[in-house]
Formats: sequence, structure tokens, C-alpha cells
Amino acid sequence: MANYYSTELGGSANQTAIPTGRKPNGTVYNARLKRLRGTFTFNTQTTSDTLQVGTIPSGATFAFGAITTDTSTSTATLAVGTSASTAKYKAAGAVTTTDVPQLFGKQAVVGAADPGLSADETVIVTIGTASLPASGTMTVDLYYSIAN
Repeated sequence: MANYYSTELGGSANQTAIPTGRKPNGTVYNARLKRLRGTFTFNTQTTSDTLQVGTIPSGATFAFGAITTDTSTSTATLAVGTSASTAKYKAAGAVTTTDVPQLFGKQAVVGAADPGLSADETVIVTIGTASLPASGTMTVDLYYSIAN
């Protein structure tokens, strides 16, 4: 039975031996996880509004995110990304389950071969379909790692 190493350890997919001298990328292997938190009060924000969570620094690797609300967004959808790619981290979708963190992260970003950002990246939440509720609170947590 073969023993397969992760891409991070072996350097590429389906490795059965770690190449001599191979060191995993420090942004994804034994890296420290950091968090950006953005807390927003619902105030009937419209589809022309965006919510700025924060900036992930250059060289960092996005790990995952979580959205928690105390009020359903009903038909209003939320996407998480950047101004250039509004759904880079989370596709648009309503958040209808309250008081339970809803994890997100797209495989294309999380599992990228060279996941480190080449420049600082401001992360926003884009509102779609309908306005947000008139009251309530939402917290968006973004988790990322960066070389120690």
C-alpha cells in the first residue's frame, strides 16, 4: 500500500516520497493563523453598498471565513471578495440561519498551488438581490496565514 504525501509536503500531487531538501511553503505549513473581524449593524444597506471587512497583507494565504448573523438576511445575498472579484472567497448567497457561524472558502483559492497574495487585498462584502434588514448584527471573520 502506497503512502501519499500532501502537496504541501511533497511539492506536487501524488508524491510517495518527499524530495531531498524539500521545505513546505511557510504560509500554509506550520504557519500562524490570523483573523480579521468586521462587525456590521444592519441598517437597510442597499445593493449599491459594500461592507469593507479589512485588508489581507501581501504574502498571506487565505484559509477560510465565517459569517454569523443574529437576523436572517432573507432574500438579500452576500458575496465576499474584492472590488475586482466580488465573489473571490464566497459566492453570493442569503444567510438565513442565525447565531451559527457559516464557514466559507472556495477550493480554487484555498487550494491554489501558490496561494500567497502578490499585493495587499482589501476584502469587501457585496450585497445583492435585496437590501439588508433594518436591524440586526453581522460579524464576518476572515482567517489567513502568513509565514512566521
